[in-house]
Amino acid sequence: MIKDAHAFFASGDKMQLQYNIRNTHRAIGTKFSSQIVKKFKGVKLQPNHVTVRLRGSAGQSLGAFAVAGLKLEVFGDSNDYVGKGLSGATIVVRPAPSSPLKSNENTIIGNTCLYGATAGELFASGKGGERFAVRNSGAIAVVEGIGSNGCEYMTGGTVVILGEIGENFGAGFTGGMAYVYDVAGNFEKRLNKESLTWQRVATAHWETVLKDLIERHVQETGSRYAATILNDWHRESAKFWQVVPRDYAKYLQYPLSEELVAERA
Repeated sequence: MIKDAHAFFASGDKMQLQYNIRNTHRAIGTKFSSQIVKKFKGVKLQPNHVTVRLRGSAGQSLGAFAVAGLKLEVFGDSNDYVGKGLSGATIVVRPAPSSPLKSNENTIIGNTCLYGATAGELFASGKGGERFAVRNSGAIAVVEGIGSNGCEYMTGGTVVILGEIGENFGAGFTGGMAYVYDVAGNFEKRLNKESLTWQRVATAHWETVLKDLIERHVQETGSRYAATILNDWHRESAKFWQVVPRDYAKYLQYPLSEELVAERA
């Protein structure tokens, strides 16, 4: 990748690269990101300055520590630790065009994705594994279901889960925000309630934030499942929970209820 992107590193040209991959290819984008930092230190690259399209199954740590300016787009699936330490890049994982699977019923990324992420975006058209977004402190993510211990020790960022969560969601969650689409009605049974506040989305501002992220998810992944939620938004939006750490909620720039909005006005 670094060799093929010579024009980018030499003169900053925008580029698109394409590769076939298999699960022995690990930490794709990490060395590339290291070279970006060395070459463009102090220069703010535009999002997706270099787009790398990958077809197949990515090995562990896809996009680990990947930085702004890089976009990794996988047509297939990926193993554990997607976006570990993500530092500004965009990662998109979507099924192959020929896949007959329903995205919201198919696990497309592995365990412990976004571990320690500080910035960037992850859009996955399918389900994630356990410990999703553990210690996330700034990344934005949309995924269509996760396993147990989601958002564990999260301190920042925004996570949208368009499907079921596993047990013990939000343990040690102290900052940031999560939205959970709860069709089955079992969200509250799986939530670690110790330090969190949760409610239906109650203000126009936060509903807009949620809807914009789902629209972006559809744009990036082509998810038909997410598109059906948007197509009946008036009905489906009522099935979302908004989850915020209790002590963090009072520091939000925009209140969680219209009553508090009126009070601040």
